[in-house]
Amino acid sequence: MVALNLTQKLVQARLAAGDLTPGGEIALTIDQTLLQDVLGGPVMLNLEAMGVERVKVALAAQYIDHNLVQNDRLNADEHRVLRSACRRFGVWYSRPGNGISHPVHMQSFGKPGQTLVGSDSHTPAAGSLGMLALGAGGVEVALAMAGEPLPLRMPRVWGVKLTGTLPDWVSAKDVILTLLGRHGVKGGVGRIIGYYGSGLAGLTAMDRRVIANMGTEMGATTSVFPSDAATKAFLEGVGRGGDWTSLAADEGCADDGHAAIDRSVLVPMIAKPSSPGHVVPVSEVAGAEIHQAYIGSSAKPGFRDFAVAAAIVKGGTAHDRVSFDINPSTRVVLETLIRDGQLSDLIHAGARVHQAGCNGCIGMGQAPASGRNSPRTVPRNFPGRSGIRADSVFLCRPETAAASALSGTITDPRTLDMPDPRIAPPAMVPGNTTMLVAPLPEAEARAVRLEKSENITTLPDLGKLGPGIRVPVLLRTGDDISTDDIMPAGARVMRYRPNIPKTSEFTVEPIDDTDPKRARQGGTERAGHAIVGGLNYGQGSSRENAALAPRYLGLETVLAKSFARLHGQNLVNFGVLPLTFQDPSDYGRLEMGATVEIARVADALAAGREITATVPRRQGDDPSAARPVAAPDRDPARRRGHQRAAGAHPGRAGPRRRLMAEGPVGRADRGSGRPQGQPRRPPAGPAAGRMA
Repeated sequence: MVALNLTQKLVQARLAAGDLTPGGEIALTIDQTLLQDVLGGPVMLNLEAMGVERVKVALAAQYIDHNLVQNDRLNADEHRVLRSACRRFGVWYSRPGNGISHPVHMQSFGKPGQTLVGSDSHTPAAGSLGMLALGAGGVEVALAMAGEPLPLRMPRVWGVKLTGTLPDWVSAKDVILTLLGRHGVKGGVGRIIGYYGSGLAGLTAMDRRVIANMGTEMGATTSVFPSDAATKAFLEGVGRGGDWTSLAADEGCADDGHAAIDRSVLVPMIAKPSSPGHVVPVSEVAGAEIHQAYIGSSAKPGFRDFAVAAAIVKGGTAHDRVSFDINPSTRVVLETLIRDGQLSDLIHAGARVHQAGCNGCIGMGQAPASGRNSPRTVPRNFPGRSGIRADSVFLCRPETAAASALSGTITDPRTLDMPDPRIAPPAMVPGNTTMLVAPLPEAEARAVRLEKSENITTLPDLGKLGPGIRVPVLLRTGDDISTDDIMPAGARVMRYRPNIPKTSEFTVEPIDDTDPKRARQGGTERAGHAIVGGLNYGQGSSRENAALAPRYLGLETVLAKSFARLHGQNLVNFGVLPLTFQDPSDYGRLEMGATVEIARVADALAAGREITATVPRRQGDDPSAARPVAAPDRDPARRRGHQRAAGAHPGRAGPRRRLMAEGPVGRADRGSGRPQGQPRRPPAGPAAGRMA
């Protein structure tokens, strides 16, 4: 029998179609789904449009964790709509203030060996429990909830071997920041990161979820940890020890790539503005003046992360220039901090305590001062994600944030005159089960009416793709454009997310606030146009509005050097053609106002033929100006998605619509259906620690 790594075993156990060949098309049976409130509304409307009576997965949960500010009626109206939808379709409902979806789901429902798909890009955090957890767009999640397998391309498996023990003042976030510093925000694209090795010892399940959470920042499809004694201890601690099962890779298995991290040589790390990949040792930026220190998010959600900060600031006071913000991740963590006294220590030190939820991580309050440094324990620091465009956010650990709050400058915690607080996981306060509302019995649910509001109505009908495309380039961007750039975060915009016409007014506002107006020139909401992008176009959050709102404004194609996986798929879902340059140098030829033409595109998509975009020659141009600038779409999975988009109403998903995510094709042994991988061993020579 062929030895399999843990990722391959998890995939094989839920494989509905395909095999383990990297790059091959597969489909996975889904056990659980996760929704957060920003995308929950469109998903529920999709279920209604598909005629779904009740979800078909074993467990579906909706969390109210983003839109919590409620500075007008829109957030409260959204909560009312989502509650009614949960009652109607048989979905668990996590009430406002119960906490961030990922740690609440981990505490309440996470189960080793199961598959989870969520409408949030940080869903892979559940890989810390030995789950196969994937972020996706709302259309994919809706289809999974309706009982459809999740289609994707089988990623390559990148084995990361951990060895050594963590030194004082170094923690799990330094592991993932070190990986990001070595490999950047594109280092995990098309890969699942599988962690193994003796260095797993001493990493709790919550430590592991910190690492799995930020694998998303590397572009990884997901991250996977074994289910072992640490997993068992966590599940027993939350009263679900019966859900534990042991999961590990087979002896002698192979991976498709390797990296190694010796934890014993790590130092406190920090990511500088404004990318998670701008990682340096904290010592390199120590002394920089700060105006805010922020603790809490899906990236550092455990009891330890708040308790260690409380131990550092106990008896002290935050600098009078610093806003010291504490955002509890879950109500359970908050109640435990109250019971054990750490919350009092934080408050006495000047902390401002906010409700359990995403909050400032997504720009929902706690915005920093303009242009002033804000070290935060959040996973992303893209420009504007904090709620203001002129931000200066550093990504760090609670130890660094707390030490910096006291001094008023970025501080390496190793310089503190105290020993490293070693916080043992406590017995957590039992969760308030009334904050998680169970699904209604099916007969009772059928009588529930799906409530609507003027901000959450029917999804717009975007129409069919035309027989051909001939559109001007309305916007030209650089590399690593994030979905925060395309559709801003923050309380000003996010309250309108279910309202596509209103949301479209904010499209690419951080890049060019004239774009929506120019898209409407000619007296129509849908004047056709194209966008030209660089590498990794659409990185970051899985938010569908970054594809849906531009499509509503008339976007027909995006030509880029490469696409982030989730955003590329979301473009397909809503009828936008994502095309890559045949020659990357052609990026320089497509200026604002240039015309992009694709002849007989609908026929090509329907027949599964290759498609090519050209720039028609203008009078006085060199004859070579008419040559093709975009590569044919050779990915058969995405091509099938295009075919369906050509004949569907992209704003309304049908139950038979099968859309595939992109992924690079890997070399494989086609006869056996398993990868020609590399045996697990530490990399040797000068390439040690780098991706193979």
